[in-house]
Amino acid sequence: MKKIYNPPFFSVIVPIYKVEKYLVECLESICNQSFQDYELILVDDGSPDQCPAICDEYCQKDERIRVIHKKNGGLVEARKTGIHGAKGRYTVFVDGDDWIDSGLLMEAYNILQKHWADIIAFDYYRNSENFQEVCRFHVPHGYYEGE
Repeated sequence: MKKIYNPPFFSVIVPIYKVEKYLVECLESICNQSFQDYELILVDDGSPDQCPAICDEYCQKDERIRVIHKKNGGLVEARKTGIHGAKGRYTVFVDGDDWIDSGLLMEAYNILQKHWADIIAFDYYRNSENFQEVCRFHVPHGYYEGE
């Protein structure tokens, strides 16, 4: 079992609904982070597939993982539910049909230590069977300071 810090630096919140096909890859990408000071909150938003069982299985493997099973209320409500249960200093949102690079939390930690940012937004890849594109996160001038 991994050590839980009190409080954890990050609370990673994953709202889950009908993402059975992608969920294991998503959870593995979070569990295999190089930065380990986080809790993982899985919000099962009443998913009718095998997602609730997958969440429970992962919860049994790692004491940093908590599962909240709730009646379906939509993505925003699921995220809010996760926030209410979060104990971390910072919140990270990952969608259940996405995965993150193994160094994402470490990179976020380093940015926060250097810049004391309020929000960090990362570029992302959009994949399909026929193509992959990099989608750049762009904030218009005037909405941020510094780097």
